[in-house]
Amino acid sequence: QFAETGGGLVQPGGSLRLSCVASGFDFNMRSMAWDRQTPGSERELIAGITNRDEVKYADSVSGRFTISRDNVRNTAYLQMNNLKPWDPSVYYCNMSPPSASWGQGTRVTVSA
Repeated sequence: QFAETGGGLVQPGGSLRLSCVASGFDFNMRSMAWDRQTPGSERELIAGITNRDEVKYADSVSGRFTISRDNVRNTAYLQMNNLKPWDPSVYYCNMSPPSASWGQGTRVTVSA
């Protein structure tokens, strides 16, 4: 189970911090990832973090987004800075490789 929160409306150049509370598996042992999807498009993997805190980013977000995790709270985070007009989407978290169960996601809107 994944519960994503933290989305909202932000101006271009602004920041948001997304949170994902995970349950039902051993969070400490699994890599986690953030994906995003806009209607009519494929889901895009944008950031991943291993259980050893090794991170990787898609080119589209590298240098602007930061993934992190709190193994005590079973929570993954995505700090998004300098949001661009092409970043609006519904953002999802999952383990990596992903399970078949996805959360509801959290919507990010970027508008002046």
